[in-house]
Amino acid sequence: MTDSKRSDYKMGIVFIIISAFCFALMNLFIRLTGNVPTLQKCFFRNFFAFIVASVTLIRSKTPPRIGKGNIRYLLIRSLSGGIGMICNFYAVDHLAISDASILNKLSPFFAIIFSYFVLRESADRFEWLSVIIAFIGAMFVVKPSFGFDAFPAFAGVIGGLGAGLAYTFVRKLGMRGENSMIIVAFFSAFTTLILTPNLILNYSPMSGRQWLCLVLTGIAAAGGQIFITKAYSKAPAKEISVYDFSIVLFAALFGFFFLDQIPDILSVIGYIIIIGIAIFKWRYMLRKQSEA
Repeated sequence: MTDSKRSDYKMGIVFIIISAFCFALMNLFIRLTGNVPTLQKCFFRNFFAFIVASVTLIRSKTPPRIGKGNIRYLLIRSLSGGIGMICNFYAVDHLAISDASILNKLSPFFAIIFSYFVLRESADRFEWLSVIIAFIGAMFVVKPSFGFDAFPAFAGVIGGLGAGLAYTFVRKLGMRGENSMIIVAFFSAFTTLILTPNLILNYSPMSGRQWLCLVLTGIAAAGGQIFITKAYSKAPAKEISVYDFSIVLFAALFGFFFLDQIPDILSVIGYIIIIGIAIFKWRYMLRKQSEA
């Protein structure tokens, strides 16, 4: 590994841990917002995130210009990320935030699958095995049943799928030289526009406290988006994504101290399986890279 690549790798790790902290904060503020409809929360999360991203672009004097041929990839990234976000918000509203966070963090394993088809990044047998083991761990968190009670957990899994596809296209856009802040701003603007009709037709009045929580949700979301976009632009997801699982630690601490949430034993087993295989996969990838 060259000095330049090693530096990018280290920066990718720092960026992804910061993004995990921001997204855990986002989940906390989502829950603290209370009984505001999920789609309304999603709208304001992206509206405020768009403001933050736009101000950042203006201050950095970055031209609002999309690279040639990148618009279709930005649309796919935004659509898949938007679906993932809505499902994640629904899961956060109905599950312990640590449960919702670990299900959303199935995204790196979905990214292995999507990277094979989208980026032509080959995966070996161990990587495919890690995907299977991760989904076994997810079943401990989901605790599948045929009742409606299981719906939020399944929504959390779909949220992870959407995020995995979105981050795969973030990586593709990064490889094509697209500015990371353009990617964030485009996603925020796209989802805000798509959710505007629902807000107009189904707006639910909010208290001052709920407004504050939504503003903080948007700021935390913008921070998470900015840093994870920078992270995946610096290094491949399969090399640094393990550090994204630090969100579970942050979410568990926030849930315990602010929401009196304690995960049940099956969920903890699921956390151990998913994070454990993520660590094994990461160590395997580093060893494989050093031998190349």
